[in-house]
Amino acid sequence: MERARHILRSVFGYDDFRHRQSDIIQTLVEGRDALVLMPTGGGKSLCYQVPALVRDGVGVVVSPLIALMQDQVDALSQLGVRAAFLNSTQDADTQRSVEQALLDAELDLLYVAPERLLMPRMQALLERSRVALFAIDEAHCVSQWGHDFRREYQQLTVLHERFPGVPRIALTATADRRTRDEIVAQLDLVEAARFVHSFDRPNIRYTISEGNNPRDRLWRFIQAEHSEDAGIIYCLSRKRVEQVADWLCRKGRVALAYHAGLPERVRRENQMRFLREDGVIIVATIAFGMGIDKPDVRFVAHLNVPKSLEAYYQETGRAGRDGLPADAWMAYNLQDVISLRRMMNETDADEQFKRIAHNKLETMLGLCELTRCRRQTLLAYFGETLEQPCGNCDNCLQPPATWDATEAAQKILSCVYRTGQRFGVNYVIDVLVGKQDERILANGHDRLSTFGIGARFNASQWRHVVRQVIAQGFLDVDTEGHGAVRLTPAARPLLRGEMRLQLRELPARESARKAGGNRAPVAELDAADRDLFEALRARRLELAREQSVPPYVIFHDSTLRELASRRPLTHEEMRAISGVGEQKLARFGQEFIAVIQAQAG
Repeated sequence: MERARHILRSVFGYDDFRHRQSDIIQTLVEGRDALVLMPTGGGKSLCYQVPALVRDGVGVVVSPLIALMQDQVDALSQLGVRAAFLNSTQDADTQRSVEQALLDAELDLLYVAPERLLMPRMQALLERSRVALFAIDEAHCVSQWGHDFRREYQQLTVLHERFPGVPRIALTATADRRTRDEIVAQLDLVEAARFVHSFDRPNIRYTISEGNNPRDRLWRFIQAEHSEDAGIIYCLSRKRVEQVADWLCRKGRVALAYHAGLPERVRRENQMRFLREDGVIIVATIAFGMGIDKPDVRFVAHLNVPKSLEAYYQETGRAGRDGLPADAWMAYNLQDVISLRRMMNETDADEQFKRIAHNKLETMLGLCELTRCRRQTLLAYFGETLEQPCGNCDNCLQPPATWDATEAAQKILSCVYRTGQRFGVNYVIDVLVGKQDERILANGHDRLSTFGIGARFNASQWRHVVRQVIAQGFLDVDTEGHGAVRLTPAARPLLRGEMRLQLRELPARESARKAGGNRAPVAELDAADRDLFEALRARRLELAREQSVPPYVIFHDSTLRELASRRPLTHEEMRAISGVGEQKLARFGQEFIAVIQAQAG
């Protein structure tokens, strides 16, 4: 461990291990297996990178993302670590060169996809090499119930069978108890030490925005909080991804689309720009993001509700990996509920899978309709207790007003029942408000006792109530037909008056916030330090472009912020800055000291 600490300081530029990194590293150094659950940005990669440098041989990292291996290798190379990858994007000569380096013991870390690792030729190569450890990243991909299931992951138990003396570490940021048990069973990690760190990401503010016109609400949020910041926006469909990206470009932002339907070259170029340029917004389906190592993503926004809390946590976790303030913002409306339920029912999956998927969606909707601290509920889902409300979610910062909606809900349920449970939400609302519609008149529903009994609210207000009633399970939507709403068994005690129902009031008008990204990394710096931060950032971008690497590979924003506030003028002073290792000090130290000196004038 003494050598491990020396490597941490001299190679990676950090003074001490965080969380339980030290215990995890010691487990691997001693040749034992480990299962690690740690939030995105918690430092998972150091848990296998450091022991790979301590132990003899090469650390083999199993990564599901070919597109990101290059950036991971680039970042390690900047630190002086001998790293390489093997994947299908390389030509035959390049692959042979990497294979020879592996056989000649000239590599510290080798990244491979699970598909390649399962090839007999790859396993034969490894048997002729000295392997220090196997790191199975994104281990939740092994779970058939998860949102990122990869069938090849379930075959990785071959590592234990063919390399029984090599320690293995499985890592993930997203796993409920069912998924953890499945990882252990599928990868044969019964004897592995388990390290479950807190799932809490206190630097992320969770906000769920309700109502119509989600794009307009998103734009107000971006303008107020992140007018110049990098961010990710998730949409449910490819068509909407492209529409939103075009719309943001017309608004003056640099926004790029990413989804599986785009040509591979376009996806690669857009991803590269996002990683290597400042202030770029990626608009994507869930095909984007897993393994993204960009630390300065200041916001993740969802224009549609994710299918599960695991997906939501995984995707929002891509914000604020550097520990600085970041936002997880989501729009939520009734159409999301209907669309997701329809998609689930249209899959070819068996009934057990559909039932589990349906339950996961209901839990996600429960988070949306919550009136108490969202973080407490999110952490509780992963088996963690947060004793006090977090103070950094929308419900804590602006507690929602509630009202006794029992009578309103009873009117909705009664109207659904009396119209025959054959019509959609809009039709039921038209009956409630007493609309003189041809269909209503033709069906004779203007003569029902529920016709016009909801005139107290307008159609928009009724949609707000209906959405919550559906989300809480009193109504179901026929997603296989034309979207008819139907009563569930849970509706009976509510209709009979045996229970009361508290719902959110209509959303209040959004409070005006100061434009200009007031949660940016420079928010806590004074004016002079902020100017220096921007000058350092500009020099970092120049250096990154010269070397064709993302800016954060040179230094993270958090390191630049510390440089701006502490203003080191010698190599010895700069060595004390977090994130400045010996290799980076030698390569970039004088470059940034020159900027600091120039700013001092």
